[in-house]
Order: sequence, then C-alpha cells, then structure tokens
Amino acid sequence: MKSVAVLGGGPAGASVAERLARAGLKTILLDEKLAWEKPCGGGVTYKAYSQYPYLIENETPKKLVTDTFLAAPKAGEYKMALSRPLVIYSRIDLNGMLLRRAEEAGAEIEKERVLGIERTSTGWRIRTRPGKLEADYCVIATGARNPLRDVGTQYTAQDTMYALGYFVPSDQAHIDIQFLPNLEGYIWVFPRSGHLSVGICGKSESAQCLRGRLERYMDEHGICRKDGKFYGHMLPSLERKGWRNNRLAGDGWMAVGDAGGLVDPITGEGLYYAVRSGDLASQVLLTDEEPETRAERYRQAISRDFGLDLTYGAAFAKRLFCGVLCCRAVPSKMIELMKRSPKFCEIMQDLFAGTQPYLGLKGRLLRNVNTTLSEILMSFLFRKFILGATRV
Repeated sequence: MKSVAVLGGGPAGASVAERLARAGLKTILLDEKLAWEKPCGGGVTYKAYSQYPYLIENETPKKLVTDTFLAAPKAGEYKMALSRPLVIYSRIDLNGMLLRRAEEAGAEIEKERVLGIERTSTGWRIRTRPGKLEADYCVIATGARNPLRDVGTQYTAQDTMYALGYFVPSDQAHIDIQFLPNLEGYIWVFPRSGHLSVGICGKSESAQCLRGRLERYMDEHGICRKDGKFYGHMLPSLERKGWRNNRLAGDGWMAVGDAGGLVDPITGEGLYYAVRSGDLASQVLLTDEEPETRAERYRQAISRDFGLDLTYGAAFAKRLFCGVLCCRAVPSKMIELMKRSPKFCEIMQDLFAGTQPYLGLKGRLLRNVNTTLSEILMSFLFRKFILGATRV
C-alpha cells in the first residue's frame, strides 16, 4: 500500500492522517470545510489527554474547568469539584490544531468536497469538483452526515440524537449539567474561550422540541439569546442492536469517529473516540497484514478497546435518563445519592474523567457504595433497575 485518502477533516480524520503521514505513508486529506464550529461542548476528558498529551500540551486557546454543577428536577443541584479537569475548546480551534499537526507531519490537506468514490481493481477513484484522484485505501471520516452511502455506519432513526445550542458572548468559571424530565439527554453550559456553549442533546424528540426545552432553560436562568449564534448537528447514538450490526470497515476502507458511529451513547462524548479510532486505524494500516484481513483486524481492535463497553452502555442509557426509582427519576436519585455518599461521588468523578468503564460499573457499586443503610438501599435499587438486566 502506497497511498491513503482520508475523507473528512474533523478530529478523527486529522488524527489518522497525522499518524499515517508521520510513518511515511503518502496521505491526502479531503474536506470541504476543514476546521469548523459545532454546537457540542468541546470537552476533552482526562482519559483523552492523559493518553494523548498533545490534547492539553499546546498553545491553542482552551479552558481547564474543575467545578461542575449537576441539577435535576426535585433534587436541586450538586457542586462536584473535578479532581481531573475537563479541557474545553472551541471546536474550530481544536480542529485547526489537529489539522496543523497532520500537515506538519507531511499529510497533504485539500479543502475539497468529495462527490463520490469508486472501487477499482487497484484501489479507489475519488471524485471532487476539480477532477479525480487515485488512492490505494480510503479512511472514511465524514462525520455523522456521511454522504457516501456504501461505506461507514448505517443509521436508523433510533441510532441518532440531535445536539443543538447557542454560542453566547459571556463567561463563567464552571460547567452546568441539567437533566430534564423524560428526556434521554441533558442540557449543558460549557465555558469556552470567548463565549459559552449552551446546548442540549437528546433522543426521540424533534429538534424543534429540544430547542424549545433549551430556550426555556436559558430564559429561566437569565442566559440571553439575543446575541447568541445558533447551531445544530446530528450525532450518532447507537442502540445496542446498532452496535452489534455496526458497519465499521469493508473492502479497502474503514470508518473512524462519527462516521463509524463511535460516540458514547450516554454522554454523547465523541472526541476521545475520534482520536482513539484514528490511532487504531493507523496501527492496522501500518502493519504488513494482508489487505483482505485489515477490515476484520480493525473491527476487532475497536471491539476490544472500547466497542464492547459502549455496547453495554447503550443497553441501559434510556433507563438511566428516563427510568423511575422510588417514585423519582433516576438522575434525581443519583444527585441525592451524591449529596450523601463520598464513594458515589468518586464513581461520578471517574465517569466524568472517562476512566470508569460501563462494564465495570456494577461491580464497583457492589464493592464501594455500601457503607450506610441508605447507600445499601440506593445502590441495590440502582443496580437492579438500571444495570441489573443489562447484558452485552
């Protein structure tokens, strides 16, 4: 293999392009927008920047935030001081930094829209407005709205969520997370450099309904929308069946990041999985494996690394957000338990940091949240009704 075309210039595409070019492989990255803004919070977790230090050790504008306020109906709010800060970027700044790294590593960056791809006997023919180019292999990094129907994840309506919000010219030192009744999702307020990202993500509701929920929250909390800029975006949020049937790779191609559906089905976090999948894809492509085995090797690598864990998370996401426990919504009960249990707070800290896998959550609750009668009852109910019936 002599050349790879990376179709898409977000964090996943830029990450795989950098690694392939740095290893000496001829790499071209094509994207019609390159760095662009998104409504997502832009938070990089400890799991991401501890594994990939360049995500924190750079000159790009960012904020390191430790204080997080979680709120839910009838439970009030709880201030959680993160022991490992969340690093928050504007997405245009983060994407720009990752693309510069790819270019400095030797990748060719072209601001062009891919109109179509065609499999040939020796590789791929890629169609753009100026003409056609050839590559031996394709990495699909076109995001959730992938226009290339024959490659990448195939979504159903149940496998997606909307993320939409406002960029508000204001500032604050902390993060706000608000859970809402009967919503598989949440509202966030993230402080970025120069503005706030105030948004909502959710499943099984129209974008219009989600926007109405968000604007009511902003009005109630005195967050002015007058000078804010509105954005909307679709995100993958695979159901358990969607993970089992996920089309991650095929003959001469593999998908990374959102184009592969690689997003946490509970938090909606995708930055870590974009960078990590780009890393795993490059590792497979740089081996001497036979071409016909690369797709399966990549699928196995994703499954072992985080795919099984996210499949498990998808199985109980709806019960976590919309379930009822002792006549209260589960998020409200979780906040009540955080107020009473330091051990439960430690678990929530690790969930925010990305270091607590969903597969190990039930066992950790059994070991740790059992020091008082109240905690025993709550952890039992939490395990029974939220985690108990879940199997990969």
